[in-house]
Amino acid sequence: MPLRFLPACALAWAMPLAASAQPGAPLQSVVVTATRTEADPQEVPASISSVNGDELRQGRAQVNISEALGSVPGLQARERQNYAQDVQISMRGFGTRATFGIRGLRLYVDGIPATQPDGQGQLSHVDLASAERIEVLRGPFSALYGNSSGGVLQVFTEEGRGAPKLRLDTAAGSDGLLRFGAKVSGNTGLNDSGVGYVLSASRFATDGYREHSEARRPLANAKLTLRPHEDGKLTLVANRVVLPKADDPLGLSRAQWQANPRGVDPAALNFNTRKNMDQTQAGLVYEHHLSEAHALQATLYGGQRGTTQYQSIPVAVQNNPRHPGGVIDLDRDYAGADLRWTWRTLLADAPLTVVAGLAYDGLREDRRGYTNFVGSTLGVQGALRRDERNRVSNFDQYLQADWRLTQRWTLNAGLRHSRVRFDSQDRYIVGVNPDDSGQARYGATLPVFGASFAVTESLRVYASAGKGFETPTLNELSYRPDQQPGLNFGLQPARSRSVEAGLKHRSAALGEWTAAVFRTGTEDEIVTSTVNGRSTAQNAGKTRRNGLELAWEQRYLQHLRTQVAATFLDARYRDGANAGARMPGLAKSSLYASAGWVPPQGWRAGADWRALSRVMVNDANSDAAAGYGVLGLYTGYAARLGGWQLEGFVRADNLLDKRYAGSVIVNEGNSRFFEPAPGRNWLVGLSVCLSY
Repeated sequence: MPLRFLPACALAWAMPLAASAQPGAPLQSVVVTATRTEADPQEVPASISSVNGDELRQGRAQVNISEALGSVPGLQARERQNYAQDVQISMRGFGTRATFGIRGLRLYVDGIPATQPDGQGQLSHVDLASAERIEVLRGPFSALYGNSSGGVLQVFTEEGRGAPKLRLDTAAGSDGLLRFGAKVSGNTGLNDSGVGYVLSASRFATDGYREHSEARRPLANAKLTLRPHEDGKLTLVANRVVLPKADDPLGLSRAQWQANPRGVDPAALNFNTRKNMDQTQAGLVYEHHLSEAHALQATLYGGQRGTTQYQSIPVAVQNNPRHPGGVIDLDRDYAGADLRWTWRTLLADAPLTVVAGLAYDGLREDRRGYTNFVGSTLGVQGALRRDERNRVSNFDQYLQADWRLTQRWTLNAGLRHSRVRFDSQDRYIVGVNPDDSGQARYGATLPVFGASFAVTESLRVYASAGKGFETPTLNELSYRPDQQPGLNFGLQPARSRSVEAGLKHRSAALGEWTAAVFRTGTEDEIVTSTVNGRSTAQNAGKTRRNGLELAWEQRYLQHLRTQVAATFLDARYRDGANAGARMPGLAKSSLYASAGWVPPQGWRAGADWRALSRVMVNDANSDAAAGYGVLGLYTGYAARLGGWQLEGFVRADNLLDKRYAGSVIVNEGNSRFFEPAPGRNWLVGLSVCLSY
């Protein structure tokens, strides 16, 4: 039975309580769509986690998607205290090399790709205030999403239902954190037969934990749903996010970190390192049930993103007329479409679901490079050094099937063929830079197979295997390790083989727990190194990732919820100069545990503990960020007064004032590896909701 989400004015954490209305009641399943068909995650031969939207908001600032993903095993989401460089997200070791943006993972918001065809994505436009759930798919079945799918993260925002509702909220915290938000939702028809609408806007600002880390970010999101006829559904999603100011404090060396964790490298101040960004996009999803057996879904989307980034490249280096400069100016226009057919039938008297589809994504980029100085003045846009137009596109075909062979056996299989094209037209500067135009073509056919067996009504065992591949991103192709102009077309895509086996259990007595072991072997692993704020990439040969993931969730006495997630990951280079070394940016072990008392009205409280083992900072394993454990506590109160719902909370994080590095910059050439996390910090929040 699907777990249904409560209206916007329902109390945070009320939804999980609905799944256990009485003490000891069996946990109900959450329906997920990570494999493109609605399914109970217990029955799918893959590692799938679902995080309810209320968990993202309970006692939190609703700013970073990393805030409430600790309960997902195999996933590391690390907040960098640097809004010029985005959140670091990795799954099973994929994604750690990103110095900005998110790479190696596929990202979607309401079915609209947040990963562009070159494999680079970002989630700064996600509106956590209206998020209904987040689904996380890990392991071999991620390959069904094509290029750079070491894992898949999908955000689904709520749909407008019921009578009109207005919600206002605010949060304030340490280091000048301040957020205001407003949301209007509802449906214009009786029994949700009209147009559903969710309109939200927010403004976030912070002075930053570290010097030179101030940021501002307004965000707006709209979602409209309507049913033009009984068998059809149309969804329109539009959003806009602006980053008018995001200072970049860069990383710190070990000596700088130990001397002053709130400090900044002098180069960041000298060159005024910073980023601004402006993104607008819209998407349309149409679902049509042709009959009980056949359904079609069509998705169209498009958007524009402009980014300007000031880096700390030394003047002497930029003075080389062939150097692309210290200011990156990007204008990107992107669009895509996905057409999917679903067929439900019987094979040997057993239910069979087949999904077939075509996907196209295109990106046009105007990339310009300027010096980051004029005369003796640093941190200002100077002479043009680079001017090129880049195009990336992919055309994919996919086919997958879910066969419920018997009541105990479920078989899943899929195949995806992906073709990615890169073209660069260098509008070279005569007498300064030569013509560096070029092109590259990458392709792969990715098979996946899995099987699940119900040992008992509450326990399932499963296994899966598949292939994956990951192309270089445009940013990785744009800068060569030899510092010469032109694209780095010598880079090869990384290709991987993955296997996984696991157990899934759900019962009233023991709650819900999962265990999975996996191994992924990769050839031509893409690794990056960063010098003076600029990253270059190269292939590093073979790697291997072996791991174990454990998760457990239980609810007691109706209102007490407990969660535990643990991950053990051994990721190493298998050949080359660093054979046997651990892959940097990855913790060998991580642990998350939480408990919360969350009645629908009155006082509530909770605690969570996050622990991470040490993290190597470079391929040579010459230094590491020490492991740490941090404690967070919150308490709050909720009350209903007529048509008003009032909520307030107070939260404290890193209660023991632990000094640690929240993230690291992998292979930073100046040894500025460390990005310090805040010490003890606080947050207060208040929300009011009116139902008409």
